[in-house]
Amino acid sequence: MAQLRKDLTSRTWVVIATERGKRPHDFKVPVDERKGESTCPFCPGHEEQTPPEVLAIGRENDAPDTPGWKVRVVPNKFPALSGDAAEPSFQDGPLIQRPGIGAHEVLVESPDHDSSFGTHSQEQMEQILHAMIQRIKDLRNDNRLQYVQLFKNSGRKAGASLEHTHCQLIATPIIPPVVEEELQCAHFYYEKHSSCVWCDILNKAHESGRVVEASPHFAVLCPFASRVPYQVLILPIRHDGEFDELSPDELQDLAAVLRRTIRRLEVAFNNPPYNMQWHISPLQGPGQYDQYFHWHLELLPRLTIAAGFELGSGIYINPTAPELAAQELREVKIDAATGI
Repeated sequence: MAQLRKDLTSRTWVVIATERGKRPHDFKVPVDERKGESTCPFCPGHEEQTPPEVLAIGRENDAPDTPGWKVRVVPNKFPALSGDAAEPSFQDGPLIQRPGIGAHEVLVESPDHDSSFGTHSQEQMEQILHAMIQRIKDLRNDNRLQYVQLFKNSGRKAGASLEHTHCQLIATPIIPPVVEEELQCAHFYYEKHSSCVWCDILNKAHESGRVVEASPHFAVLCPFASRVPYQVLILPIRHDGEFDELSPDELQDLAAVLRRTIRRLEVAFNNPPYNMQWHISPLQGPGQYDQYFHWHLELLPRLTIAAGFELGSGIYINPTAPELAAQELREVKIDAATGI
């Protein structure tokens, strides 16, 4: 029977349509056509095709914008927001405008054109996380910025315009509405229950069999109100509001968990398109949200298409129960040592 489930972190509803139940083999995902390395601006030797780098990790020499890097961060060539936006602010009745101040950067994860989150080495994954944390810490110093949205689009269906594996960040002068809603929901839940909503979500996931994997520091679970099939949430087991304050052990563990989680999806669905978002605390006022906010990663495979009902109502229809999704993902065969 179909069920309506509510997500207490966003006040949204989803329909779990079990009559439409689907397993991995029911989702036929076409493979993107590969263009290769010869024209890729993110491949080593093509550094002049990107704006000057803001960070490089792994290069033995000090010459910027040259080969030899392991991870490279560059401004987006066509930024959504930039540091020199000069448009004036105004409000005229229902019309509100503010300058598009911010930052838009691309984190090139590896010099290997065909690598992925699921096939990076452990060392490479740790370097990627180090680069993310360093950029967040640097952007905290700009008092004009309120938030950094880290995200990854993998595959054309998920919005990736270049096939070379990369992540992006956009720093904004406002707290985005989705984040604001999460903060408000988390604060409301804390005031009512004296506990963190994500900590309680994790406890309930263990009770109902929706945990895919639990490592020393992180849990991978399929949310109770999953909006899409095989949606995954990665949570620190320790209540923690600040992603950029990971300990060395936690960073190492997160790198391994990310590799295994993405590899499960790659094996189950033949390298499906997906979107991944980091939900972290706002940049300014560090520590003020720590009591009730719990940073987390959200992974959304693009196996279905949001259509008229979803777009018109804001209620998603998910044909795969998260309990079944967690079971299927646990059973995906990957190498326990390498994650591959």
